[in-house]
Amino acid sequence: MLRRTILGMGAAIAAAPAFAQQPALDPENTLILELPAGRVTIQLLPDLAPRHVERVKTLARQGFYDNTPFHRVIDGFMAQGGDPTGTGTGGSRLPDLPAEFSPPSRARFVRGTVGAARTQNPNSANSQFFIMFAPAPSLDGQYTIWGRVVGGMEAVDRIKRGDPARNGVVTNPDRIRSARIAADIR
Repeated sequence: MLRRTILGMGAAIAAAPAFAQQPALDPENTLILELPAGRVTIQLLPDLAPRHVERVKTLARQGFYDNTPFHRVIDGFMAQGGDPTGTGTGGSRLPDLPAEFSPPSRARFVRGTVGAARTQNPNSANSQFFIMFAPAPSLDGQYTIWGRVVGGMEAVDRIKRGDPARNGVVTNPDRIRSARIAADIR
């Protein structure tokens, strides 16, 4: 009897859809990036990083990210943007943010994770961010995770790569055409 029950359960599992229905995104916590290769939808994660999410929303609403470059892009690792100077040393006029690191049990740096870029000082995040092309467990618990790509990862994959000999610095980089909070799009 036990064998039949297990086999019956296996058939039910096999017939189930591969992915459960994802709940609708909260427009107030959804960032839309328009890139040269298409639209990217990022679910903001205020439960993990409330200050960072609030900063991203503030800067997006100010138009800060519009036309900023992906200045450092490393194939198989990540694409970094959010610096209006394009040098990797710039930020907004707002003060730096304290770290909001999540333990790996809550959030990990996997493909599509969006994190806050910073210097060696953990409390130096400002406006820069990076989107992961692949998992990077070495970043888990070391950088703030504030979002995840839920649509348009193919556009992220098409961001122009940088020179590996120059730590991913990109000559004539792709730029964010616009960054908007979904609740503000009419």
